[in-house]
Amino acid sequence: MQSYTMELHGRTMTMETGRLAKQASGAVMLRYGDTVVLVTATVSDEPREGIDFFPLTVDYEERLYAVGRIPGGFIKREGRPTERAILGCRLTDRSLRPLFPKGLHNSVHIVSTVLSMDQDCPPEPLSIIGASAAISISKIPFEGPVAAVIVGLVDGQPVVNPGQEQLQKSDLHLMLAGTKEAVMMVEAGAQEISKEDVLKCIEAGHESIKEIVAKQEQMVDDCGCKKMTVTTRELPEELVEKAEPVIKKGITDALQISDKQERENKLATFKNEILDKFFEDYPDNQEELGKIFENVLKETLRGLVINKELRADGRKPQEIRPISCEVSFLPRTHGSAVFTRGQTQVLSICTLSALRDMQMLDGLGLEESKRFMHHYNFPPYSVGETGFMRGPGRREIGHGALAERALEPVVPSEDEFPYTLRLVSEVLESNGSTSMGSVCSSSLSMMDTGVPLKRPVSGIAMGLIKEGDDVVILSDIQGVEDFLGDMDFKVAGTENGITALQMDIKIKGISGEILEKALNEADTGYKYILDKMKETISEPRTELSPNAPRMIKVQIPVDKIREVIGPGGKMINKIIAETGVDIDIEPDGRVFIAAVDPEGGKKAREMVETLVKEVEPGEVYTGKVTRIERYGAFVEVLPGKEGLLHISHLDHRRVEKTEDVVNLGDEIEVKVLDIDDRGRIDLSRKALLKKPPGDRSEGKPKNR
Repeated sequence: MQSYTMELHGRTMTMETGRLAKQASGAVMLRYGDTVVLVTATVSDEPREGIDFFPLTVDYEERLYAVGRIPGGFIKREGRPTERAILGCRLTDRSLRPLFPKGLHNSVHIVSTVLSMDQDCPPEPLSIIGASAAISISKIPFEGPVAAVIVGLVDGQPVVNPGQEQLQKSDLHLMLAGTKEAVMMVEAGAQEISKEDVLKCIEAGHESIKEIVAKQEQMVDDCGCKKMTVTTRELPEELVEKAEPVIKKGITDALQISDKQERENKLATFKNEILDKFFEDYPDNQEELGKIFENVLKETLRGLVINKELRADGRKPQEIRPISCEVSFLPRTHGSAVFTRGQTQVLSICTLSALRDMQMLDGLGLEESKRFMHHYNFPPYSVGETGFMRGPGRREIGHGALAERALEPVVPSEDEFPYTLRLVSEVLESNGSTSMGSVCSSSLSMMDTGVPLKRPVSGIAMGLIKEGDDVVILSDIQGVEDFLGDMDFKVAGTENGITALQMDIKIKGISGEILEKALNEADTGYKYILDKMKETISEPRTELSPNAPRMIKVQIPVDKIREVIGPGGKMINKIIAETGVDIDIEPDGRVFIAAVDPEGGKKAREMVETLVKEVEPGEVYTGKVTRIERYGAFVEVLPGKEGLLHISHLDHRRVEKTEDVVNLGDEIEVKVLDIDDRGRIDLSRKALLKKPPGDRSEGKPKNR
């Protein structure tokens, strides 16, 4: 067993290998605070046949025993990964994938298992560090190590690996991964902060990453093993020399077509022509010809950008595609909007509901529920393909979470707007950055609904083409530029600042200078898109959609909650049945009434207020006779509150039997004479009747 310890921002981090999971190609257990994560890396002995990609699989396993809990539900074991687990898996994958050598076709499987959880030490960065360390000491070829940290912004200053108390005060939650030379991955949510603050936090986080990488390098020097050899298949030189010039001319012409489908059809037709042209002379090299075609396509596109600043659809590097927006697109939803940017089109629908419909969470975090949700759907037809639709995959979960993170800072608080909000973004057409299109359409649909957003949010995806020292930043990238480029950098924000970031790269990191340039261009780009959105709707509607429920808030004393609910829910169910509303009662006495019908909401409010209203001595009430006794009648003066109308106070004249004056179910006016120290109410009907001549009777009943 080998153990490596370092002090990192007030806590001890330990990386240990050689003790657990020794049959994996590499295994490292990390401890940071009381969080413990075991990460294993395993590689197959032989490459997978018939593939031209790197088969990397990352699994991120949450275990509820890590926080001393048993899974909820009927089946008491972990099942489908939580959204947090899926996002943790994506973070690890995105941080490592660019650093595996080209041509590696052996299956690599990384498993991160959270064994113990300290809320002040989130496991996601440990998964990245552990995966990097496990791969680095194994035989798997890797151009790391990589490390990761979380960075907050508290009182304007960067805080690396903040605890929960600091995170509550932080305006930023930034996950940063990188090598000692450069940044590899960025994922962040922010409270409308400036780009200068973002860069400051990235710089601070990268300094800590260098320290962690140095410790991993020490581990590799001590217990790393020899790397396996990656054999790359060389393309036939003669075939390359003959085919490349022919392919390049046709590809250059096809890349000038701005329409995505027309361009792809042209390229596919041209590729088939090339294969047919060379088939007679090279019948056994069709696969190599296809590879040459892809290489030339990539080189040509990148060359046009670097040398001529000309993109596949004819745009200049900072040019943004035409934008159109439409709101109130669907007649019966609470709010809807269609956002179209070039050939990317997203329809977003906003739905409001009572707080009882908030999502309950069963994971490792402190958060038990959330009232704001964004869901993202990417059907195959959006890219002109067929396929199976089996629920959201990792991509849909990741894109939906990014848009949710971008929008959450502008959503009003529960006190300001006591609703559960669900946004659904339906991708109708895709050619670049549907996640940022979802941000724009969702912002529009919430304003269409009448949600009092602090400010609208927009987003943009930036790209990068880097050849040697030549660098070109691209604004509003389309699909082919994402696929053949070096970076996908998404930035969302309001006119006041940035709310979300996500960066993935395909090269070995980017410098701070390039990152700053990309962020400056993104700031200009998303604000331009924001102005286009404002031409359609610039602020939330002043009235909620007529299809949305109206939320009425009533504050009642905590000790009156049981009176509103009633025995077995009798009273609250009666209100719901009579008015057609939904009612939620919070432990602090807040009552939320959700009503589509304004009259029903008004009636429900009056019924709740009546239930908690106190009976006052001297007041007159119209009550219902609920019980007849020989000594008088019991009258319900307010819901759930009965008083005794003594037989002596039924009338000025002498009454022999209670039924001579009142009967069960009668509604009568009574006056409250007294309420004793036990809360018993004495009533009088006689006090409201005109006295007959000579009658001097008055006062309280002599016997209860």
